[in-house]
Amino acid sequence: MGELGRLAESAGAKVLTSVVQERAAPTPSLHFGRGKVDEVRELASDLGATLLISDDPLTPIQERNLARALKIRVIDRTALILDIFAQRARTSEGKLQVELAQLTYLLPRLVGQWAHLERLGGGIGTRGPGETQLESDRRVIRRRIGQIGEALRDVQRHRRLLREHRRDVGLSVVALVGYTNAGKTTLMNRLAGAEGRTADRLFVTLDPAARLVAPPGRAPFVLTDTVGFIRKLPTQLVAAFKATLEELQEAALLLHVTDASHPRAREHMAAVHHILGELDLEPRPSLVVLNKMDRVVEADGLTRELLEEGAVPVSALSGDGLDALVRRVDGMLRAGRVRCRLRVPYARVGILGAVYERGRVVARRDGAHEIDLEAELPSSLLGLVAPYRVTGSEQSDGGERAREARAPEAGTPMQEATRW
Repeated sequence: MGELGRLAESAGAKVLTSVVQERAAPTPSLHFGRGKVDEVRELASDLGATLLISDDPLTPIQERNLARALKIRVIDRTALILDIFAQRARTSEGKLQVELAQLTYLLPRLVGQWAHLERLGGGIGTRGPGETQLESDRRVIRRRIGQIGEALRDVQRHRRLLREHRRDVGLSVVALVGYTNAGKTTLMNRLAGAEGRTADRLFVTLDPAARLVAPPGRAPFVLTDTVGFIRKLPTQLVAAFKATLEELQEAALLLHVTDASHPRAREHMAAVHHILGELDLEPRPSLVVLNKMDRVVEADGLTRELLEEGAVPVSALSGDGLDALVRRVDGMLRAGRVRCRLRVPYARVGILGAVYERGRVVARRDGAHEIDLEAELPSSLLGLVAPYRVTGSEQSDGGERAREARAPEAGTPMQEATRW
């Protein structure tokens, strides 16, 4: 209920009070019991309330019946989150995604919008202007949903091209995920020198962002920031933000940012894991980042447990722990690299820039017609160098030359990439 209050305040509402009812099951017509509805009506009248927000989802019938019984406007948690998203979306893509989610949510609720035009009775001859307007609105909304869907498919194609370009140049992608207000954007600003909008509010970041992180002496990577997750995240939003959440599918590593100072951090992590499971992202390599450690006076059981499991403690606000985080990220990205042999003709020497920038050259020998390399490369770069990869008998023929040219620091025997 505290989180629902924060959501309401984020949307611009003033919270007057909260009411909780314990029931074995919701009632079909009102969701709450009749006695509790009467109590809330008197309370709303005394306080001058104009809006009731239900933390549980309401059916269109329950929403309409409650509004009639309470004589005030009634919405549920889903409508509240959609309203916040509509306020915060800045880019055309974000606005399209929010509008799609809103229209999908509104479509089954149109009946109540035209109740004042309906005629009583049933059967032939009783169809009034209410039904005519209702069907007209349904057609308009369905047409608009189709238009937005086509526009978002263009967005998906554009993002797919961007991802393919990143793969071509060999840049690894690291994605920030986590509960809303965990400090993901502040962390991105610190790591990438960006200036994303931050505030101590829920859902400040809606529009996706990608920034290049180039740590000194380490391989660069692209860091992406996406919308924060939350308990009971509306299914309409998950579907509408599919083009954005597809960015997570291409990530080589997920940084699960957690607010270590929050008393319900365990529940927040569980909600994030649940949504990642819905997106089929659970098996993807991930690293827990315990943010806001500057607010932690004494580590609780969860924090100690996560630290023992390898979580990285940081403070994105002060910058403490970021060097250790970069080292861990670099190590995990490096673990996904492949050692292979390349023979690059001088006519194609231009690709060496990407090899040196994105990978690590272990040995090099400049021949009369080509350059012989042994290098550790990220999997995202292997497609670019595939035409110059040395395989099979070529490796045994050139093995002696490679051993002679091996750099001094590479003292271990060359481990051939069996997958090649």
